[in-house]
Amino acid sequence: MRHNRDEVIQRTIREFESLDHLVANLPDEEWERLLIRPEDKDPWTVKDAVAHITHWKADVIRSIRGQRRPPDERGLGESEGNHLIYVRWHDRSPQEVLAWHRQVQKDVLAALREAPEKWFSGKERRPEWPFDLDGHSTYHRVKDIERALTTNPSAGKPLQAHKKNPLV
Repeated sequence: MRHNRDEVIQRTIREFESLDHLVANLPDEEWERLLIRPEDKDPWTVKDAVAHITHWKADVIRSIRGQRRPPDERGLGESEGNHLIYVRWHDRSPQEVLAWHRQVQKDVLAALREAPEKWFSGKERRPEWPFDLDGHSTYHRVKDIERALTTNPSAGKPLQAHKKNPLV
């Protein structure tokens, strides 16, 4: 499938608005609600999931602009890369993560508007391309964030005990 700028921008905006609407007015304790994750993964909170989504959206900007990954991210597998994001953002405030999420959205839209048309339609791609701008966010918003916020919402406690990752 070949894509076009307007379609990609519309999908990006639609998913951003869905995620932003979900998290914009969360109290700090809801940002710290644990997600249900395998015990061998970092114990993400709602905040960690938003940081994860935002990091990979920012990575699309790098791709659009033909920039290399930062040196500390080169050669990392998916799990190692996700762990690095967790380490970078876990101790930051919800307000910092929310501000970054909003700034990256502005930066993504600017990059999409500046991208050559060839970036969108130059070759056949999967229908969900570029996945990190909407599909990836939708996946974590629905599977992780909405689930955490609607499961046992009044308990104010983590939903699942997690073992600490030995890499931390």
